[in-house]
Amino acid sequence: MIASVGLILLCQLVGEVIARGLGLPLPSPVLGLMLLFCLLVARDYVKPLALGPLGNGGVEEASKGMLAHLSLLFVPAGVGVIQQLDMITTHGVAIMLVLAGSVLITLVVTVVTFVVVARLLAMWVPR
Repeated sequence: MIASVGLILLCQLVGEVIARGLGLPLPSPVLGLMLLFCLLVARDYVKPLALGPLGNGGVEEASKGMLAHLSLLFVPAGVGVIQQLDMITTHGVAIMLVLAGSVLITLVVTVVTFVVVARLLAMWVPR
């Protein structure tokens, strides 16, 4: 389990080094997850990879354990909200309007994107 968590953190570190070293406009956790995904796919084709923490579902079990306690990561955010209650009461209506507007914009953009991709696929893929 510790080796599996170590591998997950190592992928995160490598993603951080690559993102900062190359100055990529991509978040380092995304690079780390892509690296971990590549390792998980590669273990099915390269047998020596299946011997370490990648084997026997080690990474999967470690990630399930981490996800089970994900709610602990929201405690600092909740404390930050409580510390800013005076600002939230002052600007609460504006914050709610911005949040509602951003949700609506996200929904509209998602629907438009889906419709455009569906039409493009309908043109390219014969039925």
